[in-house]
Amino acid sequence: MRVLPMGPSAVLVEDLDAPPAVVGEAVRRLGLAGVVDIVPAAETLLITVDRQEAVDTVVAALSAAEHREADQGDTRPVEIPVVYDGDDLAEVAERSGLSTADVIERHAGATFRVAFCGFSPGFAYLDGLPPELHLARRATPRTRVPAGSVAIAAGFSAVYPTASPGGWHLIGRTDVVLFDVHAEPPARLTPGTSVRFVPR
Repeated sequence: MRVLPMGPSAVLVEDLDAPPAVVGEAVRRLGLAGVVDIVPAAETLLITVDRQEAVDTVVAALSAAEHREADQGDTRPVEIPVVYDGDDLAEVAERSGLSTADVIERHAGATFRVAFCGFSPGFAYLDGLPPELHLARRATPRTRVPAGSVAIAAGFSAVYPTASPGGWHLIGRTDVVLFDVHAEPPARLTPGTSVRFVPR
């Protein structure tokens, strides 16, 4: 683990032995005074504080948090119903050397975890995609991907929470609303959340 100062009020943590979302959740549950925000990314964790003295407290807590599975309370996965009829499903099957039924079975059979959020509000990068479905992003992104599109790219799966441009492979769709600015929290999927896709 490497901890880098980011000015007087933040630290960036690299080279973690556990997923950043898990370590971040463990730190959050410690309830450390002075911690303002915890932001996990694919391989790093950013922790901001409201006073310099809190930096030393956070650094001291990180080592223990890295090696302790976060207590996440109710760990039942969020289930997302999916119609597997995406525009790229056949291409994904062909490039993976699988049948479309196999692609669906592997995707729906995996348990995902939200590694981090980004790109657009409510867009959760879901870690746990079976290796045989790891494909690079599309060579030509679409100018508009419909909200609710279930997609894969590299080692991640995701659901587009709103209509937006996108370069991921579309394998299905869901009616579940994943981002509502009036909800608390607005994003249904937050870092550390477990997710399962259920064919319908």
